[in-house]
Amino acid sequence: MTLSSFPQSFRIKEVKQESHDVYTLILATKQNSPFVFKPGQFNMLSAFGIGEAAISISSDPNNTEQFSHTIRMVGQVTNNLQQLKINELVTLRGPFGTPWPLAQAKGMRVLLIAGGIGVAPLRSVIYALLAQINDYESIDLIYGARTPDDLIFQDEIKSWQKKINVTITVDHAKNWSGNIAVVTQFIPQAVKDGENTLVMLCGPEIMMRFSYYALQEANVPTNNIYFSMERNMQCGIGHCGHCQWGPFFICKDGPVMNFKEIEPFFFKKEL
Repeated sequence: MTLSSFPQSFRIKEVKQESHDVYTLILATKQNSPFVFKPGQFNMLSAFGIGEAAISISSDPNNTEQFSHTIRMVGQVTNNLQQLKINELVTLRGPFGTPWPLAQAKGMRVLLIAGGIGVAPLRSVIYALLAQINDYESIDLIYGARTPDDLIFQDEIKSWQKKINVTITVDHAKNWSGNIAVVTQFIPQAVKDGENTLVMLCGPEIMMRFSYYALQEANVPTNNIYFSMERNMQCGIGHCGHCQWGPFFICKDGPVMNFKEIEPFFFKKEL
């Protein structure tokens, strides 16, 4: 059993409310012991007496003083974690899972596509890309949410827009001067050279499915497309079987997966 399988406790530096149902837990690293992870990996966060939840690490991997998880309140564990206060402790196991393909992306045009809370697992890779921005031909982000009130990381997005191409869109809105459309509408204009484009995508599966169709039409090779998959991960080490998906265990073989590998299973219902 690896060291990541054993619980560790970290002190809360801040609980930041991102939207009405999304918050970020910012945790302090231990003195002289940075929390090392790769963009795309996740931790198993514990709510004492209730259970664990698999949550992607959403912070800058180069920040040695803190790391964070951006969480939607959808159940007992995530609602309980939101109630914690500064200086209280959070117990977690990790990091687990596969990272985004940063090495493969070098020299390529990078396209990030996020839907809703799916921008959280991409936040860490955005910071990693920005740290080595000259290694990539270009970087584009397409981020969609249901309404303007559901958009998160808005202050950070303003700073990202100064360095990379960012397109923001919502499904519906009032008194909103921005885009009102699905994310797939903006894929053709973002893909200027399909063969040399690497895509990192996270969001609802229906959005990822239609994004894949749009990427195919834009001539992006299947093996240049990476999805972050979400399933009911309860152990993080492939023992419980809750996250089995065809021949894969998402907690070990994912969550970041190359679409060429998962294509035979992605379009099967109830798998």
